[in-house]
Amino acid sequence: MEIFIYLFAALFSVLNPIGTVPIFVGLTQDYTKQDRSKVSLLTAFNVFVILIISFFIGQYVLSFFGITISALRIAGGLIIASSGFSLLNGQFKKNKGINKEIEEDIQSRNDISLTPLAMPMLAGPGSISLLIAYHQEHNTTSDIVFSCFAILTVAILIFIILKSAHYLARILGSAGIVAISRIVGFLTIAIGIQYIISSILNIIKEI
Repeated sequence: MEIFIYLFAALFSVLNPIGTVPIFVGLTQDYTKQDRSKVSLLTAFNVFVILIISFFIGQYVLSFFGITISALRIAGGLIIASSGFSLLNGQFKKNKGINKEIEEDIQSRNDISLTPLAMPMLAGPGSISLLIAYHQEHNTTSDIVFSCFAILTVAILIFIILKSAHYLARILGSAGIVAISRIVGFLTIAIGIQYIISSILNIIKEI
């Protein structure tokens, strides 16, 4: 159960679906309620698939390129911490690669559930590297089951949050969303730094 709680908290902090609410509202402001529900469901499903693939296959990609787990954890920690800093500074869209030109292109598309919502706004390099590193250290049957359940739970929450995005935006307001995003950003920075510290300690032990 501890594995489920830890991975769920880490993924939720890194993915930060609440911080995606104002972006989702802006991209779907002309959509019908039914279309918004469909986009929310497809986005959550795409995130689940991306994270599951990363969790199970990511380690083989590392082996192919000869990347050590310590190197991955340090790189992932830097990316995660960078995401946290962007949340604290209110630059979430910029950090996720959503500039004005891309946003205008998005508005002309019919399907935004895969890009940019599922990737890179939600399932980005930080969450992918987190899962790859996590699978390296937790690969027993029970660990895998709880980890998959944590990923599924996060995906379900993403669907609920995005489906309620327009309602949440009215209730919380821009100030409330910013406040929550910055709290999550602080926790995300802490997770990234912890990854880096753990990797450095492992390297020192190996020496």
